[in-house]
Amino acid sequence: MPVVKTDIEGVVQITPTRFVDSRGYFSEVFKDAWFRENVADVTFVQDNESFSVEPGTVRGLHFQLEPFAQGKLVRCIRGALFDVAVDIRHGSPTFGKWFGCELSAENGMQLWLPAGMAHGFMTIVPDTIISYKVTAPYSAEHDRGLRWNDPEIGINWPEADNHMLSDKDQKQPFLRDLPTYFHFAEQETV
Repeated sequence: MPVVKTDIEGVVQITPTRFVDSRGYFSEVFKDAWFRENVADVTFVQDNESFSVEPGTVRGLHFQLEPFAQGKLVRCIRGALFDVAVDIRHGSPTFGKWFGCELSAENGMQLWLPAGMAHGFMTIVPDTIISYKVTAPYSAEHDRGLRWNDPEIGINWPEADNHMLSDKDQKQPFLRDLPTYFHFAEQETV
């Protein structure tokens, strides 16, 4: 599985190999030992899945506080979406910077986001399903967010006729108003 580092330390793209024949394909999308050796030595405790009917559906930007801070391994299993990580680790050389890429059922790409990232996505086509592994369970008490369209961050979201967001996501704070939740610590990367 090729691993491509991004400009944000710890955030990587992974594209599992597909073995294709006339029937379709086979792919190992996750192997614990391989992931620990090549990406991050973490334990996943929960798998989540989200279905969005309309293109332009935005979910995020979300994160959780310690002790429930989550690393996420994200993939799209139906349709296509634009997936985004925003570095909110104070002291990081990329604090407030974002990385985004298209994840689709067709390209099979995955995105790993360590704890300390705000995560969100926007669907590009109808009936899109995102699936992701997390390193900590959901905790409503520790759930936080960041404004999806904060001009200070300047995420270049795909064009959409209409952006659909939850009430909660429409009211998230701007980066400048976020308390210091995470501190950057240089991590061993592979």
